[in-house]
Amino acid sequence: MSEQNFDLVVLGGGSGGYAAALRASQLGLTVGMIEKDKVGGTCLHRGCIPTKALLHSAEVADASRESEKYGVKSTFEGIDIEGVTKYREGIVAKKYKGLQGLVKARGITTIEGEGRLVSPTSVQVGDDLITGKNVILATGSYSRSLPGLEIGGRVITSEQALQLDFVPKKVAVLGGGVIGVEFASVWKSFGTEVTIIEALPHLVPNEDESISKALERAFRKRGIEYSLGVRFQGVTQDDSGVHITLEDGKTIDAELLLVAVGRGPSTAGLGFEEVGVTIDRGFVITNDRLETNIPGLYAVGDIVPGLQLAHRGFQQGIFVAEEIAGLKPVIIEDVNIPKVTYSDPEIASVGLSEAKAAEQYGADNITSYDFNLAGNGKSEIIGTSGNVKVIRVNDGPVIGVHMIGARVGELIAEGQLAVNWEAYPEDIAPLIHAHPTQNEALGEAFLALAGKPLHAL
Repeated sequence: MSEQNFDLVVLGGGSGGYAAALRASQLGLTVGMIEKDKVGGTCLHRGCIPTKALLHSAEVADASRESEKYGVKSTFEGIDIEGVTKYREGIVAKKYKGLQGLVKARGITTIEGEGRLVSPTSVQVGDDLITGKNVILATGSYSRSLPGLEIGGRVITSEQALQLDFVPKKVAVLGGGVIGVEFASVWKSFGTEVTIIEALPHLVPNEDESISKALERAFRKRGIEYSLGVRFQGVTQDDSGVHITLEDGKTIDAELLLVAVGRGPSTAGLGFEEVGVTIDRGFVITNDRLETNIPGLYAVGDIVPGLQLAHRGFQQGIFVAEEIAGLKPVIIEDVNIPKVTYSDPEIASVGLSEAKAAEQYGADNITSYDFNLAGNGKSEIIGTSGNVKVIRVNDGPVIGVHMIGARVGELIAEGQLAVNWEAYPEDIAPLIHAHPTQNEALGEAFLALAGKPLHAL
């Protein structure tokens, strides 16, 4: 067995892993990064980037259908799935090539193969032992299913959905979270009949309830069906499609069933528990500085309990690299990390929901304000509806920003700054928001919370 030694060994080359490797290299550490598939991980190859490319194709399809509303004559002739695939794969390939070049330029050694932790400082890859003064576990996640629900045939996950070479006529989506509503949105734009099955009372149940209800209204208007508050019971499949039964006895027939019930941590069989790492339901338990119970051994990304977001993993990778280098980086709590759902309409949020804010501060000690995008010029121009909701502590800072509408994901940066810097609405109200932009909607909401609304009674 040959041995390679580094200052830092990173097990996994996804968003968290390669961010840690890049930052550590930048700080002068030698880095060995182990990846069994392709650097970039789920986000680049099977998640964020390809699905958002699909969503853009869907947006173009909708725009072509509705072009006459804007005085443009065009004809929607259908979806060329081969063309969509070529477009999507071209974006992924370009980003992958760029990432490979960056990793190489930074002098990071990429070790291809499946790694297994064999000691707090060593990872075995085939016949090679990769040793580091510190090790970061960044092994990512996989598409979950429900107990007894087998994936196969017409029952698929998001990975298989991306690879479809046809547009299905009718699809059932099990799970009304981010992945479920994004695929439902794409398929509806492509001309598919869609029904979402969600056991909880609302779609996107982790969002502020008012935002969830607004999405439900928008989906109903688009013709996307959904069943809420009733659990999935079972599914059979045959040559004609899938036949789904819910616990209330309702049945749903479709061509495919997309299982989108969340993602599980990829930690099984990788030697973590054998080395003594504390694991809870598959997740690696760390302290608030992302160090496991074993000193010098860290974990980042989807295997750490909390939000499973690529940008969270990315930030955690940078954080741990800086922690190892002795820079003492600032902790960003999950609640202060922005979330975006790229359906039509989009959802973006950061901070506490109104219910969580009332729970934490008391309902009488908070104030919220909803600004309807109907009052925003740019939103009217691009033909979107929705709203911006801002929550503050009375005589205190902004603690939550929640938005729904086309392109609101591009607005969340200001909300993130307001919440993380504990800005008061009175601090933000004097700032000038360019006109006409959707960003003005945030400005109007902050003006209202500061006690001087201009376009509200």
